[in-house]
Amino acid sequence: MIDNAVDAIPSVSVAVLDGDRVLLVLRGREPSRGLYAFPGGRVEPGETDEEAAAREVFEETGLTVSNLTEYQTVFISGMRDGVSVRYRLRVFETQTHAGTPVAGDDAEAFGWFGLADLDRLPMARSMAEATREILTRRY
Repeated sequence: MIDNAVDAIPSVSVAVLDGDRVLLVLRGREPSRGLYAFPGGRVEPGETDEEAAAREVFEETGLTVSNLTEYQTVFISGMRDGVSVRYRLRVFETQTHAGTPVAGDDAEAFGWFGLADLDRLPMARSMAEATREILTRRY
């Protein structure tokens, strides 16, 4: 759901690209437990969105990222501690990454996936659409 929620919780995610593949993590905790998504999470007080995005990628995958470019910002509804909330999700993309990925923080698993892999992955519809668009427009 897209709207202009003023009190939305600032959050970020990052499409980390490697050639014609994107890094996706399998969420180990709510929200979105059991679904693949870009690494990401909430922006902490005092952080810029870009700092939060880099921190979240590192916490969830062990990768260091830079040269983040904004893909889109969306407002979505969700649940937090049993209460309905709104999130402002700023999605970034990058091809600049270093390190060896490992599943960490709330990531149960991870993988590098191409267009042909997307139909077999459990993903939110909006996530699948964004992933497909990013991969299609790049290659």
